Amino acid sequence: MTSDDVLILSIDQGTTSTRAIVFDTAGSPIASAQRELRQIYPKPGWVEHDPEEIWDSTLLVCREVLEKAERKSRKVVAIGITNQRETTLIWDRKTGTPVANAIVWQDRRTTELCAHLKAQGHEEYVTATTGLVLDPYFSATKINWILDNHPGVRERANRGELAFGTIDSFLLWRLTGGNVHATDATNAARTMLYDIHNNCWDQNLLQLFNVPAEILPKVKDSSANFGATTPNLFGRTIPITGLAGDQQAATVGQACFQPGMIKCTYGTGCFALLNTGPDAIPSTNRLLTTIAYRLDGKTTYALEGSIFAAGAAVQWLRDGLGVIDETSDTEKLARGIEDTGGLYVVPAFTGLGAPYWDPDARGAITGLTFQSGVPQIARATLEAVCYQTYDLLTSMTADGAAKSDTLRVDGGMIENDWLMQFLADILEIAVDRPKIGESTALGAAFLAGLHMSIYGSLEDIARKRQARDKFLPAMRAERRVALLTGWNSAVRQVATRS
Repeated sequence: MTSDDVLILSIDQGTTSTRAIVFDTAGSPIASAQRELRQIYPKPGWVEHDPEEIWDSTLLVCREVLEKAERKSRKVVAIGITNQRETTLIWDRKTGTPVANAIVWQDRRTTELCAHLKAQGHEEYVTATTGLVLDPYFSATKINWILDNHPGVRERANRGELAFGTIDSFLLWRLTGGNVHATDATNAARTMLYDIHNNCWDQNLLQLFNVPAEILPKVKDSSANFGATTPNLFGRTIPITGLAGDQQAATVGQACFQPGMIKCTYGTGCFALLNTGPDAIPSTNRLLTTIAYRLDGKTTYALEGSIFAAGAAVQWLRDGLGVIDETSDTEKLARGIEDTGGLYVVPAFTGLGAPYWDPDARGAITGLTFQSGVPQIARATLEAVCYQTYDLLTSMTADGAAKSDTLRVDGGMIENDWLMQFLADILEIAVDRPKIGESTALGAAFLAGLHMSIYGSLEDIARKRQARDKFLPAMRAERRVALLTGWNSAVRQVATRS
């Protein structure tokens, strides 16, 4: 088999859909398939997924792309998995059956518990150990909630009958027929139970959140032997050799391997990661210190800022308000007007993420007049994504990071040219859009290929990444300042914290 015949399957299990993409060794997509994922909202602020729906969609898309891609001598030799992070699952070790729906990263049901723990003075230790803020976003309080709110579950967990995992662990368990209960360091770092400095589960945090150690997965490098699929799934065994949370996988896919390089993914939410190399830099501006990737036992860290609603806000225009037919309609609407007339959308549907970390804030439209209509609301929704990105990058600079001259972008929203230009204008830096926009799935494939020696080094991977185009800032400074001033005013109107 030549290098031209070697293929890598990437499973990208996201918040709103499950995708599978087969890449060749050059990093070009050969075949893809996607299934939308149902969002379950039992109560205001609660978000769940059906684990069986996730599993079924994963099998469907994988089988579909394997059938498309494996022709003649071409063959998938490895699988990489990337996943929505923090989303929490607990299942039976014998049967693999989940004890409840998965609690999604957006879910805010544990806000009260987090506030109680903060009031007791625990956040300083949590942040120093995990790099995270004490927030419902992360897995620890979600685990606690499942254990305490389903009859008999905590007792079963204490007896070692149950397993916890983020979505990667659950898929890995199912794909290997229950033989492997593992995760990688990037996903472990998002649980609020993992010591990112010593690379281990922290006993003090397990005690604080009342999580039994018996349910935790083994933590491995992001590129490692994670076992192999059972033959009954795809007709043969396929090694699983790459695993990373979606934003860290995108960092690899964007080849942000040098300290100071930054990428931002625009999907359901928006996530900016700045590579800080071997140093875990603590944030004084309520950003997250997290693991970018761990290879050969060596950890590379990042500063991260998270926005809860980016593409999700545009979906709300389509599915919630019904004012657009397709999410792509927003670009034409935005171009059709000169400005929003002072209207701002603050998309705090499930609270505000970094740098505010205000779970009680709720969304708002400010500055409405009789001249306001669908175009103004659509454009303001797009603009809000850019303003929030500005907040993240400004916080990173305040934490001591050098201001980058380029932002590498990926995710579904980057196909909107108007949005990319407005982003460059607001940030006052170049926005680099890659030739292959599926950076998250590509990063998982790169990690899988690295372990299989398809790629010899990170430098080898970096050479595969190609830019499609760049957007350069062109907005007048006074207009930019006025827009950001208006945004800050709008945020203050919804914030519940100073």
